[in-house]
Amino acid sequence: MMSNRLALFDLDHTLLPLDSDYQWADYLAKSGKVGDPAVAIARNNELMDRYNSGQLSAEEGAAFMLGLLANQAPQHLAHWHEDYMQHVIRPAMTAQALDLVEGHLVAGDLCALVTATNSFVTAPIARAFGIPHLIATDPEFVRGRYTGKIQGTPSFKEGKVLRVNSWLNGMGKRMNDFSESYFYSDSINDVPLLEAVTHPIVTNPSASLLTLAQQRNWPVLNLFEHLQDNKS
Repeated sequence: MMSNRLALFDLDHTLLPLDSDYQWADYLAKSGKVGDPAVAIARNNELMDRYNSGQLSAEEGAAFMLGLLANQAPQHLAHWHEDYMQHVIRPAMTAQALDLVEGHLVAGDLCALVTATNSFVTAPIARAFGIPHLIATDPEFVRGRYTGKIQGTPSFKEGKVLRVNSWLNGMGKRMNDFSESYFYSDSINDVPLLEAVTHPIVTNPSASLLTLAQQRNWPVLNLFEHLQDNKS
């Protein structure tokens, strides 16, 4: 039986104790699949530092992350991603995170993963969590290849609110139609969507988001404290 509730989940450092975009780039670089590994790793680290400090635009991140997909044969990317899921993502999926998602699914809530990370990387991860809907940054795909560019509005900061509203509109719904709406996130970048729901749940928060949550009396959930990377 369907409930009249909406449950939205950020992915990186929220359901996973890692950043799937960063780890995908790291996986490609260290396995020698793209360019100069040392250059790729250095750039990847730089972008992660800027993201954590709230100083990275979606376009800047995409220029590097989506560029890693560009001109690669889709069958090779799919094979690499299967290996990445097996060795990087699935070992990081905790029982606590799976139980959180399962609780909303069993209750009949409308569930979606809402992430800035591109849909190529995150679609298999959404399936692994059992989340039926994905709202992610979409990479442009032309003539059998990724171009390295974003298609449409990136699912980042205010873009997450726009993308969620567009998704709901496509089903003839609005955010206000739900008796309750939840969004779980760790990131200060997600404040616009946290403010848009009735139940913002700050999850494994960065220091800056934790401070804001304490000021606003938002509940704080820690799914994997012992696994957390250092974050700003």
